[in-house]
Amino acid sequence: MSVERHIAGMLQQIARQQDVAEIAPQGTPRKAAALAYVAEQYGYTYGMAYRTGFKNSLVQVRMYRDPQPDARVREAATIAAHPQAGNGGTVPGLEQGSLRPLPEAVAAVAVLKDLITFDVMALYVADRSRKATCYLASAVLTALMLIDKSPVEALASGGAVAVLCTVAFKVGAVRRAKIARRLTEAGFLAVRDGQGGQRFLRPGQQLPGHANPFAT
Repeated sequence: MSVERHIAGMLQQIARQQDVAEIAPQGTPRKAAALAYVAEQYGYTYGMAYRTGFKNSLVQVRMYRDPQPDARVREAATIAAHPQAGNGGTVPGLEQGSLRPLPEAVAAVAVLKDLITFDVMALYVADRSRKATCYLASAVLTALMLIDKSPVEALASGGAVAVLCTVAFKVGAVRRAKIARRLTEAGFLAVRDGQGGQRFLRPGQQLPGHANPFAT
């Protein structure tokens, strides 16, 4: 799908003033962050991100309509400044016809990219069932190789898979910890969701799960 179609599809959701807007660009968290930035200029705020689709190839981002007055002011100003957005015109914060942020939006897009990456990495770092599946696969491989290989070869192959799994999970945990530090330095607050997973929220924001993430 082209950049223009991604933007147009998102802006159609926003034009209907939906409480929740879904963004699912093909590709990386960087592209999703650029679209999330645009949605924020139209009065939405970041809610959550996760992987979906075939082999988890899509990054799905959920944006919530921000009920605060300054969000409505921001939305009105954006509409006035970019009347042809979604129809080939300029889009707030992005180079025309691309998802590359303009200089004034680079920092904000980088923060959104960190939020998105932190959330989608939970699938690989915090999911115990995925870890169990990986280690079970190494055990199954060992058992299968014992059929026509020596015990030494079978154990070596199974052990190699287990080591790769351990390294991958460790690298992911270290990278996620670095992102968590950057988000904390940017003023975000660490909280636990209903499943015990770590999330980061702006001050005054609540966990998503309903239309108004700022409601008390």
